[in-house]
Amino acid sequence: MPKVGMEPLRRKALINATISAIGERGSLDVTMSEIAGRAGVSSALAHHYFGAKDELLLATMRHILAELTADTLRALGSAGTPRERVWAVVAVNFSDIQFQPQTIASWLAFYVEAQKSSALRRLLRVYARRLHSNLMSGLTGILPRAEADRVAEATAAMIDGLYIRRALKDGLPDAVTAVALVEDYLETKLGERRKQ
Repeated sequence: MPKVGMEPLRRKALINATISAIGERGSLDVTMSEIAGRAGVSSALAHHYFGAKDELLLATMRHILAELTADTLRALGSAGTPRERVWAVVAVNFSDIQFQPQTIASWLAFYVEAQKSSALRRLLRVYARRLHSNLMSGLTGILPRAEADRVAEATAAMIDGLYIRRALKDGLPDAVTAVALVEDYLETKLGERRKQ
């Protein structure tokens, strides 16, 4: 007889094991059996909860996005000015929780798989709209809307690009450098505005 209340714990363990396995391999070249073993459950139970590996990847990315959203909302809640809102969004994306090797590898796998999976592509679009909207929540208080839109798009591209570049390099992610690059770009754009 199954233990009551174990399903959420096992699902979370499988999601964490997926992040860990992808992080170790740097790709989706992992099996459900390997993931189940890392989570301490049977392969049959992993298939029972998620079906195929694609469904587990989708659940994993939903989990990563939910954590990113929660962290972003907390950071935006403490931001008092439009500029602080923009910096908060940047800082969250490169926080110790978000910008770690396993999560970065999962993002890279997510981008690759989104080219083949309509469900992952939809999730990627949700993420992109959310990031853009969060950046706009501060930028529209500093720049005219059209300019804020361009700066938000470029900032989001830098964030995504820095994740991809870090995923393809050896060594630990360097969040300080990543934040400094994005902030330098933003300071340049916002500084140009002050001169006009």
